[in-house]
Amino acid sequence: MRRLERGFTLVELMIIVAIIGILAAVALPAFQDYTIRAKVSELVLAVSSLKTTITDKAASDGTLASSGIGLTVSTGGKIAGGSVTNGGTITVSGNSASIGTAVSIILTPSLAGGGRIAWMCNTAGITDQWKYVPAECRH
Repeated sequence: MRRLERGFTLVELMIIVAIIGILAAVALPAFQDYTIRAKVSELVLAVSSLKTTITDKAASDGTLASSGIGLTVSTGGKIAGGSVTNGGTITVSGNSASIGTAVSIILTPSLAGGGRIAWMCNTAGITDQWKYVPAECRH
Protein backbone atom coordinates (compact mmCIF):
# COMPACT_ATOMS: atom_id res chain seq x y z
CA MET A 1 0.00 0.00 0.00
CA ARG A 2 1.11 3.42 -0.75
CA ARG A 3 0.97 6.12 1.92
CA LEU A 4 0.21 9.72 0.98
CA GLU A 5 2.40 12.59 2.15
CA ARG A 6 0.36 14.79 4.47
CA GLY A 7 2.76 17.59 5.57
CA PHE A 8 3.47 18.60 9.16
CA THR A 9 1.58 17.13 12.07
CA LEU A 10 0.05 19.30 14.77
CA VAL A 11 2.71 18.24 17.27
CA GLU A 12 5.52 19.26 14.93
CA LEU A 13 3.95 22.67 14.38
CA MET A 14 3.50 23.17 18.14
CA ILE A 15 7.18 22.35 18.71
CA ILE A 16 8.21 24.92 16.09
CA VAL A 17 5.97 27.58 17.67
CA ALA A 18 7.44 26.80 21.11
CA ILE A 19 11.01 27.14 19.79
CA ILE A 20 10.17 30.50 18.18
CA GLY A 21 8.58 31.65 21.44
CA ILE A 22 11.67 30.75 23.45
CA LEU A 23 13.95 32.53 20.98
CA ALA A 24 11.75 35.63 21.11
CA ALA A 25 11.70 35.59 24.93
CA VAL A 26 15.51 35.64 24.95
CA ALA A 27 16.01 38.09 22.08
CA LEU A 28 13.57 40.86 23.09
CA PRO A 29 15.22 41.83 26.42
CA ALA A 30 18.65 41.73 24.78
CA PHE A 31 17.40 43.97 21.98
CA GLN A 32 15.86 46.43 24.47
CA ASP A 33 19.16 46.65 26.37
CA TYR A 34 20.97 47.22 23.09
CA THR A 35 18.67 50.10 22.06
CA ILE A 36 19.04 51.73 25.49
CA ARG A 37 22.83 51.37 25.22
CA ALA A 38 22.78 53.07 21.82
CA LYS A 39 20.74 55.97 23.22
CA VAL A 40 23.10 56.35 26.19
CA SER A 41 26.05 56.50 23.79
CA GLU A 42 24.33 59.52 22.27
CA LEU A 43 24.63 61.26 25.66
CA VAL A 44 28.41 61.00 25.46
CA LEU A 45 28.33 62.30 21.89
CA ALA A 46 26.08 65.19 22.90
CA VAL A 47 28.69 66.55 25.30
CA SER A 48 31.64 66.01 22.95
CA SER A 49 31.68 69.71 22.09
CA LEU A 50 32.16 70.46 25.80
CA LYS A 51 35.01 67.94 25.91
CA THR A 52 36.66 69.70 22.98
CA THR A 53 36.31 73.12 24.62
CA ILE A 54 37.74 71.86 27.92
CA THR A 55 40.63 70.16 26.12
CA ASP A 56 41.46 73.34 24.16
CA LYS A 57 41.35 75.53 27.28
CA ALA A 58 43.47 73.09 29.30
CA ALA A 59 46.00 72.77 26.46
CA SER A 60 46.38 76.54 26.16
CA ASP A 61 46.65 77.11 29.94
CA GLY A 62 48.57 73.95 30.80
CA THR A 63 46.15 73.23 33.64
CA LEU A 64 42.59 72.02 34.19
CA ALA A 65 41.92 74.53 36.99
CA SER A 66 39.64 76.86 35.00
CA SER A 67 38.88 74.79 31.93
CA GLY A 68 35.14 74.41 32.62
CA ILE A 69 34.28 77.98 33.60
CA GLY A 70 31.22 79.26 31.76
CA LEU A 71 30.26 75.93 30.20
CA THR A 72 26.78 74.48 30.64
CA VAL A 73 25.10 71.28 29.50
CA SER A 74 22.07 72.15 27.40
CA THR A 75 19.03 70.03 28.19
CA GLY A 76 16.56 68.64 25.74
CA GLY A 77 16.05 65.50 23.75
CA LYS A 78 17.73 62.66 25.59
CA ILE A 79 19.52 64.95 28.07
CA ALA A 80 17.56 65.60 31.27
CA GLY A 81 20.25 67.67 32.95
CA GLY A 82 23.92 68.07 33.60
CA SER A 83 26.68 70.29 34.82
CA VAL A 84 30.31 71.22 34.22
CA THR A 85 32.62 71.99 37.13
CA ASN A 86 35.35 74.61 36.96
CA GLY A 87 37.89 71.78 36.75
CA GLY A 88 36.21 70.41 33.62
CA THR A 89 34.31 67.45 35.04
CA ILE A 90 31.15 66.90 33.00
CA THR A 91 28.08 65.24 34.49
CA VAL A 92 25.20 64.39 32.14
CA SER A 93 21.90 62.71 33.04
CA GLY A 94 19.71 60.90 30.57
CA ASN A 95 15.98 61.48 30.23
CA SER A 96 14.31 58.25 31.31
CA ALA A 97 11.28 58.96 29.13
CA SER A 98 13.28 59.07 25.88
CA ILE A 99 16.06 56.63 26.81
CA GLY A 100 14.08 54.02 28.71
CA THR A 101 15.92 54.28 32.02
CA ALA A 102 17.60 56.96 34.14
CA VAL A 103 21.35 57.07 33.49
CA SER A 104 24.05 59.44 34.72
CA ILE A 105 27.52 59.61 33.22
CA ILE A 106 30.49 61.49 34.66
CA LEU A 107 33.37 62.43 32.35
CA THR A 108 36.51 63.48 34.23
CA PRO A 109 39.55 64.99 32.48
CA SER A 110 43.12 64.52 33.62
CA LEU A 111 46.42 65.79 32.31
CA ALA A 112 48.44 63.01 30.76
CA GLY A 113 52.03 63.00 29.58
CA GLY A 114 52.97 65.40 26.81
CA GLY A 115 50.16 67.82 27.61
CA ARG A 116 47.44 65.42 26.45
CA ILE A 117 44.06 65.28 28.14
CA ALA A 118 42.78 61.81 29.09
CA TRP A 119 39.08 61.38 29.77
CA MET A 120 37.76 58.94 32.35
CA CYS A 121 34.12 57.93 32.14
CA ASN A 122 32.13 56.39 35.01
CA THR A 123 28.67 56.09 36.53
CA ALA A 124 29.57 57.32 40.02
CA GLY A 125 29.73 53.73 41.21
CA ILE A 126 26.13 52.86 40.30
CA THR A 127 26.60 49.33 39.01
CA ASP A 128 22.95 48.92 37.98
CA GLN A 129 23.65 51.27 35.05
CA TRP A 130 26.68 49.37 33.75
CA LYS A 131 24.74 47.32 31.22
CA TYR A 132 23.47 50.52 29.60
CA VAL A 133 26.67 52.59 29.40
CA PRO A 134 29.60 52.27 26.96
CA ALA A 135 32.31 49.79 27.97
CA GLU A 136 34.79 52.51 28.96
CA CYS A 137 32.32 53.81 31.58
CA ARG A 138 31.98 50.53 33.50
CA HIS A 139 34.32 51.24 36.40
